[in-house]
Amino acid sequence: MAEAAAKIAPARSAAFEILTLVGANKGHSDELLHSPRTAALTPEDRNLATALVMGVLRWQIALDARLSKLLARPEQRLAEQVALALRMGAFQLLHMDRIPAHAVLNESVEMCRAAGQPHAAGMVNAVLRKLAAAQRPGTRIFESPAAFAERLGHPQWLVERWVAAYGREAALAICEYDQHEPQAGSLFPSHLAGQPEPPPTAAHPSHAAPQMDDGSRLVAELAAAALPFTGDRTPRVWDCCAAPGGKTLLLAQRLETAAILATDVSSKRLAQTAARIRRYPHTQHVQCLVADAAAPASAASPSPVDGPFDLILCDVPCTGTGTLARNPEIRHRLRAEDLARQAERQRAILNGALSRLAPGGRLVYSTCSLEPEENQRVIDAIAPGLRRLPIGPLIARLAELALLSPNVAAELTRSAVRDGALRTLPGTHACDGFYAAVLERPNPATSQKVSA
Repeated sequence: MAEAAAKIAPARSAAFEILTLVGANKGHSDELLHSPRTAALTPEDRNLATALVMGVLRWQIALDARLSKLLARPEQRLAEQVALALRMGAFQLLHMDRIPAHAVLNESVEMCRAAGQPHAAGMVNAVLRKLAAAQRPGTRIFESPAAFAERLGHPQWLVERWVAAYGREAALAICEYDQHEPQAGSLFPSHLAGQPEPPPTAAHPSHAAPQMDDGSRLVAELAAAALPFTGDRTPRVWDCCAAPGGKTLLLAQRLETAAILATDVSSKRLAQTAARIRRYPHTQHVQCLVADAAAPASAASPSPVDGPFDLILCDVPCTGTGTLARNPEIRHRLRAEDLARQAERQRAILNGALSRLAPGGRLVYSTCSLEPEENQRVIDAIAPGLRRLPIGPLIARLAELALLSPNVAAELTRSAVRDGALRTLPGTHACDGFYAAVLERPNPATSQKVSA
């Protein structure tokens, strides 16, 4: 096995190890690609390892469908190491034009041997030879959702949900978007684009937003714009699920006079968030605290989070189906039954946050999920007595502040506003899929003045 391992290029060896860990649910692709497993690679090998890992995860369903037809027994279940060697080989043959077929075949065979599966080496060689010689499938005149789900490497059950919720063309566009590395954002003017994270001692330009996807940034910009007028006092703002901290950084940048609390239930993630926030010179008014936002505020059960708050950003944990382009393994781990479990947690967090919302205060609820159970149905299940504010005027406000161009603001209002909430779709909009809704707790004192 050591002799076989020595014949495998370092980039492919690292990619094989990372994909093995991801498949066993022992790590996230992005974290593993920035771990010691790739630190010793040259920049070129690191790029190749990244392309292999992300490419195989994006195309796994499609690759398995092609490969199964070339097996002697298409229904047979292969050992995971053998299946992975085949997937890596097939991805290189079908999607990486610069790698010679003989190199792909040789290293795929050696991967089987190095992984303790020498008996499968001949089968791997034969199957990949057939794949290399086979004609590429032609373009179909019409594809069913099941057909384009398989072709574009997505679970059929998930795609059928998107077709039902958004229509066939939008679902197809989501799948196509998910199969490529996300590109630099185009929603915001170029001079306001996210900059690389500064080193701890560097001064960060005050005009540049922290580095994040445009959909994530749009939610943070809308949240900042949603802060109600608070008179002469210092407004209190709570980012209740703050990790990894990008939205907190933008809130701190936009709301310079606010007292901002950033919390997360994970002490590890909160420590990483706090370290990131400390790199910026404009975050002195941000306090970081480990806390579970789902814990309700009450005198009988004290909580480390002391309300009330004028503005709460409730960007809850979710399935992340709007981020499959950058988190491709989600599609392999997610099950339909996970949606109810996520929604229960989301309702608990939302209710915990609402218990700390001041009269007249506003809460922005958001997810990076495309699933209705995690979005509008969570909002529909909240207690009565809260106003739902339309998102359109906040988008217009971003245009007034020159954070969005008038054309982009108009297009977002036309295509990304549903029932008064924000709903971006990958492929339709140049960003991840995000949902955001704005809630306001009525202020009895203000209402009485108006009625009087």
